[in-house]
Formats: sequence, C-alpha cells, structure tokens
Amino acid sequence: MKNETLISLSERTGFSISTVSRVLSGQAQRYRISKKTVDIISEEAKRCNYTPSLLAKGLRTKKTNTIGLLIPSIENNYFAIMASVIIHEAKQHSYKVVVVDTMEDELNEAEGLSSLLARKVDGILLVPCGEDPSNLEKINNGVTPIVLIDRYFPDTSLPYVCTNNYQGAVDATKCLINNGHKKIACIQGIPHSMPNRERLRGFIDTLNQYSLGDDPIIIGENFSIQNGYMETKLVLNKPDCPTALFTLGNTILLGAIKAIRESELRIPDDISIVSFDDNMFFNYLDPAITCVSQPVDEIGILAVKILIKNINNETLSNTKIQLPPKLIIRNSIRNFHQEDVLKSEPEK
Repeated sequence: MKNETLISLSERTGFSISTVSRVLSGQAQRYRISKKTVDIISEEAKRCNYTPSLLAKGLRTKKTNTIGLLIPSIENNYFAIMASVIIHEAKQHSYKVVVVDTMEDELNEAEGLSSLLARKVDGILLVPCGEDPSNLEKINNGVTPIVLIDRYFPDTSLPYVCTNNYQGAVDATKCLINNGHKKIACIQGIPHSMPNRERLRGFIDTLNQYSLGDDPIIIGENFSIQNGYMETKLVLNKPDCPTALFTLGNTILLGAIKAIRESELRIPDDISIVSFDDNMFFNYLDPAITCVSQPVDEIGILAVKILIKNINNETLSNTKIQLPPKLIIRNSIRNFHQEDVLKSEPEK
C-alpha cells in the first residue's frame, strides 16, 4: 500500500493541496473553510489512514514538535520516573518525546545524538554519561538546543537542572553521625559522574567536620544492583565491619539489602543504611529505608520549560539550577545515643 500524501488526498477530494493541508492542520476556521469541506477531507483522511509526515512538516515550518531525551538506563526507576514526567510535561506544550537509552555508554550516546539530529528534533534533554562536554556544546551553540538533566559539567556553557547532590550527602551523613555512627561505609556509583562526585564530596566533608575522615571507607564503581551486592558482601566480611552504609543510589541500595539479608544480619539492629534517591517501595520495606529524596517532578518540568524557551529563542540558554533535596527519616538507622541514654537510666 502506497503512502498517502496531501497530493493524493487533494486528487481524490477535488480540493486544493493548500485547503487539504489547512483542514488537516486544524486551521480550517482561520481560513473560513466550510464545515462541509472539512467533513469531506477529514473523512477521506480517516478512511485511508493518512498520517502527516513530521519531517515534511519540519521542512516547511522548521519545527517538528519533537524533543529528544537521552537517559543512561530506563531500568533505573529514577530515570524511568524522570522520563515519564518529561513526556507528560512535553505533551502539555504539544511536543512528542523520542527516548534513547544510552545504557551508560558514550558510543551509544553519540549514536543516539546523531539519530535524533537526523530526525530534526527541535531540542534535546540529556543525562550525559561522558566527561567531555565539547561536542554537546557545539550542538547546543549552532545546531539544536540542549538542556542537561541530573548531571552537568563544571565550567560549561550548557544549561542544566539537577539536585544539590552535595547538600543531600551532607544531610544523610550528618543523620548517621548524629545517631552515633562513627564507622560508615560509602558505596559509590560511577566515580566520574557529577552526582557521584558531589555526593562523595559531601560525605567526606561531613566526616572531616566531625573528625571522622582520617580513613574514609569508599567502595564501588557504578550505579548497579550488582555493585551494591558485591561491595556489601565484601565490606561485611571485614574484621572491623562498619555500623552503617551510605549507598549513593537506589539500585546500589537494593543490592546492599540482598547482601545484608544473605549474611543473616538485620537492619538496623546489626547494620544501619541510608540511600540517596527515594522510591515508593522504600516505605514498604521492612524496615522502611531512610533516604535523600530528589525533586524528580520539578527537575523534569523545569528542564522541559527551559528547553522550549531555548527552542523559541527566549534567552534562557545559560540557566543553571540546583534544586534542594529532602532527607526522609524512616526506620533503617540505629540510634546509639538513645541506647546509651536508656542504659544510663537507673532501674525503677
């Protein structure tokens, strides 16, 4: 079956190509096209399953009303929620979203960018997985607007929206220390990624503030369940086991919990745990997990708004926003100070 076009619809209905185009693009009232004409053209388009070509429309209007979204892992619940928020917000502005899963690989990211640019997307939202922003800056400056989400580069001209990862790590580490924990192991994600670097910096600075940073326990190398599992297995088998774990991502947390349970240890009685990133299932685990919650909805909505303004040349190209995180206290931290108070109270 051949593809239907404005020309073929024009030939069968007897109306001009411009009239057919105006009806199908919703501009009939503007050009005072009669209801009878609208009905004839609409029925014929429906009968032959006519689908307008976004690329052809883009050539005429220089816009395709599509946005590209590159994320490092659709399996990660945090990024899945982020994608959902962005798709919903984009729809409010009449934009479609093309999603690319880069699988945390720079080559996949480059190929995804090329594919999106070939599709003539109007703008790109991106969670970068590399360390060099130069190619992205070239695209943003002369080809297609780009807004970074979740991660950013230092000293970059690229606009971004993310969480204040440093503050979130400070809050989580202080929470553990204020509950009497002095030996805390931090299981990190990808070492070079900006969120990981900022979270690690917050962790180390806070340990130093409390004179606990002489020999920090920093382990792990990626944001995966396997990383959390393997590193927790190893650290729990050390002679001087830490009293608490700070996992720098919710996928790492899941692996850590599996390792803890296999070791027949209990949270928080035997070991406490805090995670960066929240998830709705955290509140249903036993015990519920204390965590640093990121404002995912706000990040996604702001990123879409900034990108669309940049697409429309409304001068927000250098916007750099870090939103505050929120520490959610649940039941996964043992309070040594409270236990000491109870022990010191005289028996009645």
